[in-house]
Amino acid sequence: MRGRIGSAFAKAAAEGRAALVAFIEAGDPDAATSGRILSALFDAGADVVELGVPFSDPIADGAVIQRASERALAAGGGLAASLDLAASYRASGGSGALVLFSYSNPILAMGEAEFTSRASAAGVDGVLVTDLPPEEGRPFAAILRSARIDPIYLLAPSSPRARIRKAASLSRGFVYLVSRAGVTGARAELPGDLPELAARVKKEVRRLPVAIGFGISTPGQVASAARLADGVVVGSALVRAVEVAAAAGEDCVAAASGLVRSLVAAAGR
Repeated sequence: MRGRIGSAFAKAAAEGRAALVAFIEAGDPDAATSGRILSALFDAGADVVELGVPFSDPIADGAVIQRASERALAAGGGLAASLDLAASYRASGGSGALVLFSYSNPILAMGEAEFTSRASAAGVDGVLVTDLPPEEGRPFAAILRSARIDPIYLLAPSSPRARIRKAASLSRGFVYLVSRAGVTGARAELPGDLPELAARVKKEVRRLPVAIGFGISTPGQVASAARLADGVVVGSALVRAVEVAAAAGEDCVAAASGLVRSLVAAAGR
């Protein structure tokens, strides 16, 4: 049965474009502004929004998202507050596809069953745990699926065929393909071997969309990635837009939504 995430990817495909998956740090720069940004991203055309859960040791993230995590934590953010943000969005009538993007530690501290219950009540559609590999993810994936929440797994450029197949078998909604080794963050250009990598992964992942992320920040890069996959993930560029606007005393919501509009416009195929 297709949920919001699957429907979002299907709608984008029907419109002849890759789905845009937009990442923001939940609670950055504060809870109220973050809520307005979330709604504005969907209004600007984002197909899926990933809510990053602020965490004290975000080892997979570059400096931009690390700073955002620090700001959100200082403003009272965290896993519970991220779930509250999702719940508030749903309570306001929001119907967009929401993915919670977290490290495992906050979820384990809350308890997997408790977390899943609260995520379901908050209207979360998918969960991606950055540091939970598919080889160890089957029990948690089963818990999520029992609540009709899509487990989503990451694949790296170094992922062997067995891991690709394992991630594909456990995932629902989509599979997230990391474009390059290393941490998150904008890059000047996409890896030269990305077309080969994307083709290799799509050959193994047949029943789900594949979204490419890490290092994608400009409309030109989105256009290139959109020709290789079913979705494109943009995170650090959006978080940076919020940071720059806030530091300048400008409208964070307008900065983020304006960037999303330009990225969506570039996602055609």
